[in-house]
Amino acid sequence: MDEKNASHLEELTRALGEVNKNRIRAEFEKLLAFRVPPEVAKESILRKFGGVQRTLKVKDLSANLKSFEITGRILELNEKLLRPQERRGEEVRGEIPEESRDKSGDRSGEGDGESLDKGRKDASKLYTGVFADETGSVLFSSWKELPPAGEVIRVRNAYTRLWQNRIRLNIGDHSSVSKLPDSTLPSLSELARTPEKKLGEIGAADFSVRTVACVLQLSHREVMVRGRQCRVISGVLADETARLPFTAWVELPGIDIGSIIRLEEAQVRMFKGVPSVNILKGTGVSKPGPEDAEKLAFTFESVKTAPAPLKMEEVASRDGMFDVAIAGNVISVKPGSGIISRCPECGRVVQKGSCRVHGKVDGVRDMRIKAVLDDGTEAVSVMFSRELAEMIYGKTLEEAEALMFSDISKDAVYEDLRRILTGRYLAVRGNASKNEYGVSFVAESVWVPEADLAVRVVELLHRLDSPGTGKAQGSEAHIPEDCGQYPGHEGSGQEDYGQDHEPDYDSETADFTGGRGFA
Repeated sequence: MDEKNASHLEELTRALGEVNKNRIRAEFEKLLAFRVPPEVAKESILRKFGGVQRTLKVKDLSANLKSFEITGRILELNEKLLRPQERRGEEVRGEIPEESRDKSGDRSGEGDGESLDKGRKDASKLYTGVFADETGSVLFSSWKELPPAGEVIRVRNAYTRLWQNRIRLNIGDHSSVSKLPDSTLPSLSELARTPEKKLGEIGAADFSVRTVACVLQLSHREVMVRGRQCRVISGVLADETARLPFTAWVELPGIDIGSIIRLEEAQVRMFKGVPSVNILKGTGVSKPGPEDAEKLAFTFESVKTAPAPLKMEEVASRDGMFDVAIAGNVISVKPGSGIISRCPECGRVVQKGSCRVHGKVDGVRDMRIKAVLDDGTEAVSVMFSRELAEMIYGKTLEEAEALMFSDISKDAVYEDLRRILTGRYLAVRGNASKNEYGVSFVAESVWVPEADLAVRVVELLHRLDSPGTGKAQGSEAHIPEDCGQYPGHEGSGQEDYGQDHEPDYDSETADFTGGRGFA
């Protein structure tokens, strides 16, 4: 299945979350085999399986969901009039609902509450604001007339999309809106209160948060903002649940690496599915007292150790994760791996001597590896920069170029990479993001987790002895005493965190952390 059709399948899977993915795929491929256009096939499958819409909470929302029901309170409501040409511009930028082009889902408008689904009388009136329930809040756009701020509504056949790295709830032409009793949800003041959360709980449904965390990294830099030079503090926060980057646009007197701080009204930004914490002028920053600090579930010593490896299915279930580790077997080396040429201006890959931004350029030689790792629960696409690629390949860029010229084949390095890497077991640490094609992982460090071998053997024996249960029926297997811990769990404190190698890295977020090198 090509990438375009794979994106259609991903949309169907998200829209029909309760339906088995293999069943959806089989139905979709059957229709495509009969030369049914993909859009028509999607409509047919949605009609077949989507009779009962999912009911979601705000915390469950992700990009590109379709045909679901959600109940919430309108916290803010703004209204603006658009001329026809302005509406087209808003549609191009993606700020307003485009469901007038979506013909799927329930359009009945049935509901227990007072129906507000009377159609759009004025095509140039756009409603925007903030919609919330007890789990979080989300921006919304609607062409339908809505009740005033503070009212509780139920939206059927809603859908979402990504707008400026934020999930936006869309209420389109085929959505239905019903007004519900005020007692359905907590009060307006309660929903508008900034929640207190652990770092691992912060997500796209949060605009501002209260949290307590430890400063793991901290650095200062100068940036230009509106023609004025400003000093910005960036770094990494950590607690027992996660690590997140932060940026402070104000001074933080008395705060250093190792400090435990309490943040009030800290703003949340999203970048590639990963939240980051912004400390602004209105953010309260303080240190908890000794008694409060003793009650915390973490210390600087406990959070500075390298992250334990996660199952890939857990990584795949999130829109993005910051500074995590995974381990698995290389099942594929993707085309595009090997020697490449980059634009000297922006670092983008040059195709046929041309950069898509700067046109014809003299490219700079580089090397990368795009591999697929699988741990038995999920597969993840991992990008290795030149430094890491040379480590796991065992050849430098110059040696790879010599191989390419001696073989007189542009595919010589790629084929050599496939031969050497396929089947190898690797652990990587870095940052994950998710799109319609799956999970992408930018590696910051890589190693062979030899100490993990005994654990893997035991897990395999469990699976063989007791399929489907995960429990061995025989005697307990012995784990050698010298297996040790996962690399990085003990030691130096991981001061050398590495840098992000992506050319489109967002400079306003903190530097991504790395870990130990290849061993």
